[in-house]
Amino acid sequence: MSKSSEISQVPINPHPVSAAEVIPGDLVALSAEDVARPRWYVVTHTLPESPETIRVTLRPPLGGVDRDEVLGRERLVTVACRRMDVTGVPRLSSAPLGDVEFRDGDRVGSLRAVDPGAVEVTFVRRWGVWHRDLDVCDDPVVSDGDVRRWAADADRDGYVVRHHPRAVREAAAGGPRRVVVTGLGAVTPLGVGVGELWQGLLDGRHGIRELVGEEFDELPVRVAGTVPVDPAELLPRAAARRMNRAAQFAVLAAREAWGDAGFMEGGTVESGLDPARVGVSLGAILGDASVLVGGDRKLREKGPRGVSPLTTPMTVPSQAASQVSLDLHITGEARTVTSACASGTEAIGQAIDRIRYGRVDVALAGGAEAVVTPAIMASFASMRALSQAGVAEGSPSRPFAKDRDGFVNGEGAGVLVLEAEEHALARGARIYCEAAGWGLSADAHHMAAPDPSGSGVALALRRAVRDAGGHVVDVVHVNAHATATVEGDLAEAGALRAVLGRRSVPVTALKGHLGHLQGAAGGVEAVAAVLTLHHGVVPPTVGCRDVDDAVGLDVVTGEPRELPGDGDLALSNSFGFGGHNAVLALRRLGAGIGVGIG
Repeated sequence: MSKSSEISQVPINPHPVSAAEVIPGDLVALSAEDVARPRWYVVTHTLPESPETIRVTLRPPLGGVDRDEVLGRERLVTVACRRMDVTGVPRLSSAPLGDVEFRDGDRVGSLRAVDPGAVEVTFVRRWGVWHRDLDVCDDPVVSDGDVRRWAADADRDGYVVRHHPRAVREAAAGGPRRVVVTGLGAVTPLGVGVGELWQGLLDGRHGIRELVGEEFDELPVRVAGTVPVDPAELLPRAAARRMNRAAQFAVLAAREAWGDAGFMEGGTVESGLDPARVGVSLGAILGDASVLVGGDRKLREKGPRGVSPLTTPMTVPSQAASQVSLDLHITGEARTVTSACASGTEAIGQAIDRIRYGRVDVALAGGAEAVVTPAIMASFASMRALSQAGVAEGSPSRPFAKDRDGFVNGEGAGVLVLEAEEHALARGARIYCEAAGWGLSADAHHMAAPDPSGSGVALALRRAVRDAGGHVVDVVHVNAHATATVEGDLAEAGALRAVLGRRSVPVTALKGHLGHLQGAAGGVEAVAAVLTLHHGVVPPTVGCRDVDDAVGLDVVTGEPRELPGDGDLALSNSFGFGGHNAVLALRRLGAGIGVGIG
């Protein structure tokens, strides 16, 4: 097979001769059909058989087994315009594969050796089937039985089939560390706690409500995904007074995730951790816009003395990260990511890298937002971005649906505890899944509208899969951003089709349950994606009665669905105004991750 590139340069220029005229080295086709296919052989030996016949020994020009043909001396055959070096054509046979135990990672090369211009086609085994390309899923997959038949029939059909077992690789010392998820926390329109979130998703409930209060009376849209309890009532009064609403959500979600990971109430010191080896990474767009609006109102009503000294520290988007740091005594770092609606996902991605490369061992990562305020609602309404539907007939947020007409504003927080795998195993932690990778890109298209081509989204998707050390064939689920805007959903759907190819991957979108939680969306949706992998169940997409035909995806609707077994990666998508694209890749257990006690 090593001669294929050299032999492919041999000119053919066929012309007829009699069988008696052929000599060793001739490149011969026995019929016009063989010329057209093409199907050629090198003559390696000739021997008179009788006065009327000649025995010709033939071998495929790219290597293979010999075959003898007895031809009439006057029979016309077709030869190429030059002879070949017989000693340069290998004699070989395809080994039978009937008793070989295939493993994922094995490769099989198939070369049509009778075609001088053929190129070896390689298939890789992944998830029990064979693929031409692990990242371009447009070709049908091949079964183990097909590969065994190829090998069994290869010599007869003029092919060479070679099996290359998967190489055994040892982990490189000093490389990036594997990052795992050990804790989850959430405060959402479905309630306080991860249990409320997950059960609400499975039940197909939504938390979108009519807004009450005279400040909302004149708004053209008065529905939003609001947290159904006052978070200040769940925190000590003195502490709550020093936090804006988004920070209150963040602290509650962080406390839940911290405890879920098996750490002690109180924080790092009580848990026996070095505070300098723990970090916080939270996403937010504004955090809590109401504090600044309230300060301005008091300034106009009561003058400068009426403005609280806490107005400025409670206004900055970094307040959530700093309050989580204060609450759990985390000194390693407290990072805030602001990249529009991709903020929460990007914050998780940055935390993955901080752990991978040894900056910290543990991180609380996600997003928090509280921007259900009259001014923000009015602004979104002026953009014609909000749904005009009410809540009387179910969720007004309808991702991927034919009748979608805009997103629903929302609030909440979602936090993951990320940890270096060896750190989690050393303390016997329960591991949900691997935080395997992430990808970023920018549309560079418009300050608010998505690029309709979806090319930027597709780039982020591919980068996330690659960063996870995986391939597109490994993707088994997508938690879509899908805000229920007409253009946004189509751009994301087009990007997913471009990346996934012919693979049918179950897709779900949670904004029908929750509304769009802005900078917190990536955190909450990552929590849901983790639970989808952990429980093996895909929640349905609420609000989507009829999927838009132009979407072209396997959108899960109606009832939860069992997660397929032919992959291990779940992708969680977040895209924001200005063209910010962020994708998180999570890998379920069973792909080489040790599982602790839990």
